[in-house]
Amino acid sequence: MKKKYLYAAAALVILAVIFFAFRMTRSTEKTISFETAKVGRGTISNTVTATGTLEAIKTVSVGTQVSGVIEKLYVDFNTQVKKGQLLAQLDETPLLAQLDQSKSAVDQAEAQVKYQKATYERYKVLISKKLIAQSDFDLAEYNYSNAVGNLKNAQSQYSKNKINLAYARIFSPIDGIILNRAVDEGQTVAASFNTPTLFTIANDLTQMRVEAKVDEADIGKISNGQRVEFTVDAYPLKKFDGTVTEIRLQPVSSANVITYTVVINAPNPDKILMPGMTANANFFTTERKDVVVVPSKAIQFTPDEAALATYNQTLAGGNPQASAPGMGEPAPMMGAPVSQGSASETSDKTVWIKNGPNVHPQKVQVGVTDEIHYEVLSGLKEGDEVVVSMTAATADQVKAATAAKSPFMPQRPGSNRKTTPTTSKQQSGPPQP
Repeated sequence: MKKKYLYAAAALVILAVIFFAFRMTRSTEKTISFETAKVGRGTISNTVTATGTLEAIKTVSVGTQVSGVIEKLYVDFNTQVKKGQLLAQLDETPLLAQLDQSKSAVDQAEAQVKYQKATYERYKVLISKKLIAQSDFDLAEYNYSNAVGNLKNAQSQYSKNKINLAYARIFSPIDGIILNRAVDEGQTVAASFNTPTLFTIANDLTQMRVEAKVDEADIGKISNGQRVEFTVDAYPLKKFDGTVTEIRLQPVSSANVITYTVVINAPNPDKILMPGMTANANFFTTERKDVVVVPSKAIQFTPDEAALATYNQTLAGGNPQASAPGMGEPAPMMGAPVSQGSASETSDKTVWIKNGPNVHPQKVQVGVTDEIHYEVLSGLKEGDEVVVSMTAATADQVKAATAAKSPFMPQRPGSNRKTTPTTSKQQSGPPQP
């Protein structure tokens, strides 16, 4: 009877030891998961942002060179005008009076010249015969010269008044549209020191420009011919295209901030853009369209050597046919080189490719980047599966993480990517996330 109890107790002890050994072994086993992404095609672009103001390419302020009262206006706001078209007319009454007065002065001066010339001719004959004193002849000659000078002065004043009379009619200097009318009929304008502006005319609103203020830290990335997209507050969902046409060298300082003016042409065939609108511009300093791209996380990924070795041992032990070729050395370059990208924009990197259960390194040549993706010049092709992260965790850690995870918590982008778990014995050294 005692032997039965002893056998039963021994069996319980053995079962307990086996149970705790199993629990300890299970707690030290780790699950290694790979987060991967597919290589595909996309667009890589880097931009510089700036704000500016829309303006007409050519804007002319039309004023008056004579003072007077506006008698008649022939145009208004938004009126289309042609070069030479009459815009306004000043009251000509005082200008006509000045012209008549100057004409009378010319007539008087001509009569004086005629009289003094006759006197001079008589005295010239008399002095040749020594019948008059030399002083009398000199006086006659002086009066004649003075009369000629007065005639020229009167003629100049007459010409000036004639020109001023022509200035009473304001004509358009260019073809365009009236943006601003600063006067009304009956208003008096005075052109004493500064020419008053009567009208502002823009030549063509189907072709406009943006004068953007670019920070000095970004001006080195801007060059003529770069593509620009801009928006205006009036049409926040519509994007307008433009091109850099001029980079002005004159710096603009405001609150100790230095900016430079960059001129962007802005086609406006629908005439929905208006002068003075604020434009929010994006300069495409780097742009590659429809190229093979790889996530930057794949370029930056470096696996934990211990965890990777354990994964390979487990993979080989579970299926001897499925070893991981090329684990020690990168695989040869794959894919045809792409001609895009200069030598200064290319560099050699290493990514890890997952082909079924196997994971191996691959050398690639990459070009430009937008910090999210890299342009692939050679070494990868569309559809390749690259590793972006690797996670090693015990079963208890996975269970705790699953239990702690709430279905109502937002998930980070890409968290539903494909992962491949495998089980291995715990190795020394921290796992590489």
